[in-house]
Amino acid sequence: MIAFTFHEFAHAYVAYKFGDMTAKNQGRLTLNPLQHLDPIGTILIFIAGFGWARPVPVNRFFFKNPRLAGILVSVAGPLSNFILASVGFIVWYALLRSGMNFPDQLYGFFDLFVRLNVVLFVFNLLPFPPLDGYRIIEDLAPNGVRAKMTQYESYGSFIFLILVITPLDRYTIQPLMYGVIPSVLNGLNDFYYGLFF
Repeated sequence: MIAFTFHEFAHAYVAYKFGDMTAKNQGRLTLNPLQHLDPIGTILIFIAGFGWARPVPVNRFFFKNPRLAGILVSVAGPLSNFILASVGFIVWYALLRSGMNFPDQLYGFFDLFVRLNVVLFVFNLLPFPPLDGYRIIEDLAPNGVRAKMTQYESYGSFIFLILVITPLDRYTIQPLMYGVIPSVLNGLNDFYYGLFF
């Protein structure tokens, strides 16, 4: 709830700051999880271990510089998860540094909180629609390439699903889950551990 809510709020807030009132007018410029969570996506988190929130609507027409604003709006979501993971490490190591005894459940919460936010940070930067990484590349691409990307976007979503739910995931998602994500986690852990101990 926290990770998804902050992710979508970050998109809405940055879009609002660049002049797009669409998300605000739809009640999405809020930290209320009920405005962001998707019923099916939330249920799947408990059943399948993955899920999603309702994407924030963004209207590029209101941006003075659509490409720059579009990139920053897209980056805001994953960046919010990176910040949350950092906050999780800071709070956890500050608690440990205090020398107080805490229940194992609290450690379990921070462990899950940090891991989930790092997963969302890395996963959302993948260059497949409808993920934020795809939107970033779309805004960086020349107009001709951008038009072709938009034309084949629906196929990209289908290809992405094939790469995730078929044995092909051993060449796509598994290296991410067992390589990139642990590296980011270890890097953050080493950095914040060094700050406190």
